[in-house]
Amino acid sequence: MPSPFLEVLGLTKRIGHRVLFEDISFTINEREHIGLIAKNGTGKSTLLSIIAGHEGHDGGKMIFRNDLKIGYLEQSPKIDKSELEGKSDEYIQLYKQYLTQMKITEEEASRPDTQLSGGQVKRIALARVLASQPDMLILDEPTNHLDLEMIEWLENFLSRTTMALLMVTHDRYFLDRICSTIIEMDDMRLYTYKGNYAYYLEKRQERLENMNAYIARANNLYRTELEWMRSTPCARSSKARYRIDSFYELEKVAKTRITDEKVKLEMKGTYIGSKIFEAKDVCKSFGDKVILKDFEYNFTRYEKMGIVGNNGTGKSTFVKMLLGLEPHDSGTIEIGETVRFGHYSQEGMKFREDQKVIDAVRDIAEYVDMGGGEKLSASQFLQHFLFPPEEQHSYIYKLSGGERRRLYLCTVLMKSPNFLILDEPTNDLDIVTLQILEEYLKNFKGCLIIVSHDRYFMDKVVDHLLVFNGNGDIRDFPGNYSQYREWKIAKEKEEKAKLEASVKGSSSQAASQPASDNRNANRARKLTFKEKKELEQLEKDLETLNKEKEIIEAALCGGTTSVEEITRMSKRLPELNDEIDEKEMRWLELSEFA
Repeated sequence: MPSPFLEVLGLTKRIGHRVLFEDISFTINEREHIGLIAKNGTGKSTLLSIIAGHEGHDGGKMIFRNDLKIGYLEQSPKIDKSELEGKSDEYIQLYKQYLTQMKITEEEASRPDTQLSGGQVKRIALARVLASQPDMLILDEPTNHLDLEMIEWLENFLSRTTMALLMVTHDRYFLDRICSTIIEMDDMRLYTYKGNYAYYLEKRQERLENMNAYIARANNLYRTELEWMRSTPCARSSKARYRIDSFYELEKVAKTRITDEKVKLEMKGTYIGSKIFEAKDVCKSFGDKVILKDFEYNFTRYEKMGIVGNNGTGKSTFVKMLLGLEPHDSGTIEIGETVRFGHYSQEGMKFREDQKVIDAVRDIAEYVDMGGGEKLSASQFLQHFLFPPEEQHSYIYKLSGGERRRLYLCTVLMKSPNFLILDEPTNDLDIVTLQILEEYLKNFKGCLIIVSHDRYFMDKVVDHLLVFNGNGDIRDFPGNYSQYREWKIAKEKEEKAKLEASVKGSSSQAASQPASDNRNANRARKLTFKEKKELEQLEKDLETLNKEKEIIEAALCGGTTSVEEITRMSKRLPELNDEIDEKEMRWLELSEFA
């Protein structure tokens, strides 16, 4: 039976008159991996901050296991250089180890925040949290600003760790593969599902269907009981007091409204001509860093393209060039006359803090044309983006980060663009909003470019990928991200097999080649008995050394190895690589004559 690390009992939090959550309770056990799901603005980040001890609460209590060590990664971390002062050698060594695994140099880690990208800040903060070797790890949107390579590294690391985890993330593949428990916060109540994200989706739907059926039965009974309550007062004697009390309880259930938030957003498509954009021989560099080299592409009508690649390979630069926000060095980019861009950027829209939500939308348009003669008022349109009427009159400064992003998305789409460019649209958006956006984009009557590290989102929406490999190497892949990943893994295996076959094949050919065909070279010879034994031993040694290498690499990434073992392994790894290289070279020499 796992021991509880933390018990949350009757926790309540208010911000002014607004209740974020009330009287919620749950337990986090040793080694348990929990994903927290809720709409933006319902207090997910606040709850994590309270548990981490960074914020107070208004009621209830939390019981922590004695000496429990908590690591907390905020959604938008700040790097304080003074945090490293006074840290032990063990911490510094581990910190440097994680920086290396996350491809951050010590020089980069020492720079001020202003000189670092969002992805670099996130990786440095993550390295610091992991180096503290917590018993329980709290992560608020850990994949934001990480590229696909780093997301997959973190996914593999966390799926193996024995630390307890509590995380909020919009990355559904990440959630599915790491968490074994899902806690949903809905209408200030908690629902716990003992399974991964796929299991949660199935059981949540069952819960909603059962609840709706229960409400329907209550409504039928309520009508009968209401007639009785309206009958003559003599019917309500003291003997009927229990029935009267039950009526009021029944009334509460009958008036419950369960909404699944499955809002369908369909808008009128603006006409887009056959000429979209054409790029010919486009080049772009920043000093020695090549972004595009003789790039050519002709975008077709209704095309849905995803752009992937590691941070720094030029994805956002390419988008800015297309929009005319960044000049290209040479070549031509021609945009069709009918193209109307809608651009959702990483930086987001700057709203007036003293403005109300509804006024920010009305500044763009009072009504939105949805097609087929249907028009929605600004207020009705906001409801599609999960802003109920009472929240539309809230001031923008009161919105959470995710709610601001949702409002920004609303302002982009309501302009009825026919060519959408979305640069990291999933950052800070909740899963409910992402599902609405996915449905909208699948049916979007226009062109689409998405730059995203969200694999699930890309798989749902795009038809093909433009893969930025760096140094101007850009490839077009006809499929979604999962298909690309499968192809890439298969290709790497195939290339490795070909290399091994090539080495063995050349060895066999050299051994069987007649001396008359190689008169100018040394005559072919056979291995001596001693050399045969050496070759056999080399093969055994290489197998043993490679296994040792795999074990060390897995341990260094596992998060459970002691500092002493990490120190020993870090010294052993380069020695091991040298031994393997040396033995492989000797094996190649001898295998030519085997």
